[in-house]
Amino acid sequence: MEFNRVPAVMLWITAILVAENLSNVQGRYHFHKGQKKQNPDEQPSLPSPVYSPPPEDSVPSTPADPAPSVPSDPYPDDPGNTTSDCVFDVTNYGAVGDGCADDTAAFRAAWKAACAVESATLLVPSDRCFKITSTIFSGPCKPGLVFKVDGTLMPPDGPESWPKADSSRQWLVFYRLDQMTLTGTGTIEGNGQKWWELPCKPHRGPNGSTLPGPCDSPALIRFFMSSNLAVSGLRIQNSPQFHMKFDGCEGVLIEKLSISSPKLSPNTDGIHIENTKGVGIYNSMIGNGDDCISIGPGCANVDIEGVTCGPSHGISIGSLGVHNSQACVSNITVRNAVIRESDNGVRIKTWQGGSGTVSDILFENIQMENVRNCIIVDQYYCLSKDCRNQTSAVFVNQVLYKNIKGTYDVRNTPIHFACSDTVACTNITMSEVELLPHEGELVEDPFCWNAFGIQETLTIPPIDCLQEGAPQNVAETYEYSC
Repeated sequence: MEFNRVPAVMLWITAILVAENLSNVQGRYHFHKGQKKQNPDEQPSLPSPVYSPPPEDSVPSTPADPAPSVPSDPYPDDPGNTTSDCVFDVTNYGAVGDGCADDTAAFRAAWKAACAVESATLLVPSDRCFKITSTIFSGPCKPGLVFKVDGTLMPPDGPESWPKADSSRQWLVFYRLDQMTLTGTGTIEGNGQKWWELPCKPHRGPNGSTLPGPCDSPALIRFFMSSNLAVSGLRIQNSPQFHMKFDGCEGVLIEKLSISSPKLSPNTDGIHIENTKGVGIYNSMIGNGDDCISIGPGCANVDIEGVTCGPSHGISIGSLGVHNSQACVSNITVRNAVIRESDNGVRIKTWQGGSGTVSDILFENIQMENVRNCIIVDQYYCLSKDCRNQTSAVFVNQVLYKNIKGTYDVRNTPIHFACSDTVACTNITMSEVELLPHEGELVEDPFCWNAFGIQETLTIPPIDCLQEGAPQNVAETYEYSC
């Protein structure tokens, strides 16, 4: 009888350990906050998210919450015995962390080991600075992988230090991953200063001067062809080019990030997404030299809330339709945001000659502070002076601006709708828009060209140029739908 009791006890202990291990899995399935529709009586309901939300008790209250403490490593010199079976500390794989040594090989070895274990954590420990070269962290990996940066992680310092064999277009790439989290309390430092001065592309300098800009400068962090991702808690700064890009992804949660680079640093978009669906960007601070958040072609179901931008070029949809391409963007919400000291506030920008649609856009509860172009649709976007007029254009439809208030820089009109000559913007709604000069006198000269919509409430400044009804060629316009 006594011999039969032993296996039962062992099975009971094993079950408890498995349950505890599962309870430590963080943020494996991410959700997208529901979006408010502009006209619920007229528009179809949103499709269900492509991924199912987990039970309430399995979702952390915020991705930025500290991770469970890691017990000390009883065998610090043995890479096979890291702080626990599921934590892979890069220093146990040879990383030095002095800011000078090349720790790339150690990171790749730690990634390979962590990738093979479910619910593993690759740990970049605090109080050290790790330098690695351009690296693709590739999957597929076991689900639940966490890349936790508590120290400082950085690339080589400038183009002269960049290995000739490495791609100069990207630094950290996460590829073909599912249920992966990038988090931590540390800093990802881009060392972008020397890249910004490359003499390839001019950009604005102090007092109206023109300064050189980047050539093939690397984006700092790129997620490519991945799903069910979470990024939270980190400080990301001084990128040579875009700070963070998502391309071909589905199911992305971004929360509580701090992204920063100087106001005059060129092409340093904070967060850029393209061909990506099901995105939530929440409670983050972004100040940089280009778009705070940019939304490229192929994006749908994007929810942005609680973001503070500035200085920056604002929150942009586009640019779209470059080189006569088709661009489809739909169901984008930006709400409860602050945009300060920026060239633009909320912007839609498209090239002439493109096709496709931008539809179902909501900008709501946005505070502007000394912004040059608070509300702008620019369908004549061009980076040079020799862009030709073309008849084809991306169709802009169903855009609601609600409770947009604050101050603008009087050097530009605060409201600017420059729509295509042949493909009008339609169903623009203005509600509770009140914009006053930061300094100087009120500019009562909003600009509208081929823009159709309504004012639900009196707009300040008045926008009498918005045309009522629909354009005569509206039937032809709908042919541009994606």
